[in-house]
Amino acid sequence: MAVTKAKKSEQLAALEAQLKDAKSVAFTSNTKVTVLEVSELKKELRTVNAVFLTAKKTLIRIAFKNVYGVEVDLDTLPGQVALVIANGDALAPFGVANKFATAWKKEKKLIFVAGYMEGRLMDATETTKLATLPSREVLLAKLLGSMMSPLSGLARFFDAAGKDLTAKSLTKVSELIVSVPAKEAAPAPIETPSETPVVAEEVKTEEAPAA
Repeated sequence: MAVTKAKKSEQLAALEAQLKDAKSVAFTSNTKVTVLEVSELKKELRTVNAVFLTAKKTLIRIAFKNVYGVEVDLDTLPGQVALVIANGDALAPFGVANKFATAWKKEKKLIFVAGYMEGRLMDATETTKLATLPSREVLLAKLLGSMMSPLSGLARFFDAAGKDLTAKSLTKVSELIVSVPAKEAAPAPIETPSETPVVAEEVKTEEAPAA
């Protein structure tokens, strides 16, 4: 059944509304994806404030032109195309879609074919690389872990010192320090006077006046 012009206008308006607030968009080519699989993908994408929707490629081209002012080459969008639209974290939805793409890799049910982020279109290779990057939350967790590592070491030191104090019935951490006797200073070498040759002083005698 052919889609009426009014219906196409309605679909275009809905697509443009989704794109206006998007932080990023991934284009995916989809083959033999079941309704249940799409439902599972959409459910997980909602947890990262993203949506998954299919649209006619001609409508996608028009919507991108109207919203972003960019021309989408339809030749780069093979097969049935769907959009992963991120409204929160720009990378997290890419990672979610990549998890499903990896699980369906053998059947090639979902493949990244293009992307849009920060005002420019990306090809399939760049989009796929971005999809494999850790999300913002994962990166922040790793950063926090590296910052907490020195503090954890210090806490372990104080814990071990406290146990050592209890075991040795001491009250101060300074009492755990074993003083090392200073090495006896080596006697200074005895300097022997150098034998300086004595130069005989020339004695001058006055000559007696001639008779």
